[in-house]
Amino acid sequence: MKTLGQFIIEKQADFPYAKGELSRLLRDIGIAAKVVNREINKAGLTDKLGEVGSINVQGEAQKILDVYANEQFISALSSGGECCLVASEENEEVVLLNQTVSKNAKYAVAIDPLDGSSNIDVNVAVGTTFSIYRRKSKEGPGQLEDILQKGTEQVAAGYIVYGSSTMLVYTTGKGVNGFTLDPSIGEFCLSHPEIKVPKSGIIYSMNEGNYVHFPEGVKKYIKYCQVEDDATLRPYTSRYIGSMVADLHRNLIKGGIYIYPTTASAPHGKLRLVYECNPLAFIIEQAGGRATNGYDRILDIEVTEIHQRESIFIGSEDMVLKAEEFMAEYSPREISKTV
Repeated sequence: MKTLGQFIIEKQADFPYAKGELSRLLRDIGIAAKVVNREINKAGLTDKLGEVGSINVQGEAQKILDVYANEQFISALSSGGECCLVASEENEEVVLLNQTVSKNAKYAVAIDPLDGSSNIDVNVAVGTTFSIYRRKSKEGPGQLEDILQKGTEQVAAGYIVYGSSTMLVYTTGKGVNGFTLDPSIGEFCLSHPEIKVPKSGIIYSMNEGNYVHFPEGVKKYIKYCQVEDDATLRPYTSRYIGSMVADLHRNLIKGGIYIYPTTASAPHGKLRLVYECNPLAFIIEQAGGRATNGYDRILDIEVTEIHQRESIFIGSEDMVLKAEEFMAEYSPREISKTV
């Protein structure tokens, strides 16, 4: 069976401007993912559950494994020498990497080290998202401009889902491939080649506990999903894990839509554009799906800050288009901003 390392090397020819740097960078991420997976699997035995007692830049209580995962990915990217800086959910500012090793690095990485980390304490799936850009600055330490690029500029993106099995799914703009970690040999092996998201599906995923705070267009779409109609296989099934990576992974395989809309308390959305929305939007589009904020393509949104917030409608193309119809009719853009 083909391993992640073998697959990456075979695909290296897809990037004639690169000389192996992107391949090594992807392998570094894969190595860090295996280390994080090991700690997640034995978290209850090694006193790594619970919180560290600090608050991150997002205003969220940091979990012990949030901090651990952040340290592992930054360490792997720093020692590899292919990355000049990292933008992470857990750090207020970008992290400039060791200039001795990374002074000629060609890439910048944005990462959410552990998405849905509150699920760990109750043994529910969590994930990691990452996004890779070619740096804009020519030399020396990385600059903020290296990471403040639109999603269309990504050269690679992916996620790792730590669940009943651990999978790494990534794209370099030439399709989407999934690799399952074989613990017996400690390698990610190709298990899901050329993933394509179904054009439609029967699953909708969102936190319906916030229903009263949703825009009217989202409320109407939820009701649409719940009404019986044989032609469209409705009513749809509601499934929500609370980790965007896990929810998106299920919908990528089975077909479905994931929605995290604006609310009164989060008028610009709550998810982070740079290291959550953009990488997952890149993946879903490469798999034949669609990702918007209800009006605009996610990958076309201008990026002005590393922790920029955004709403998202992502998944099977037909389902996202239908949700956009409801947004256009019941929550026109000028009205939605005041909801």
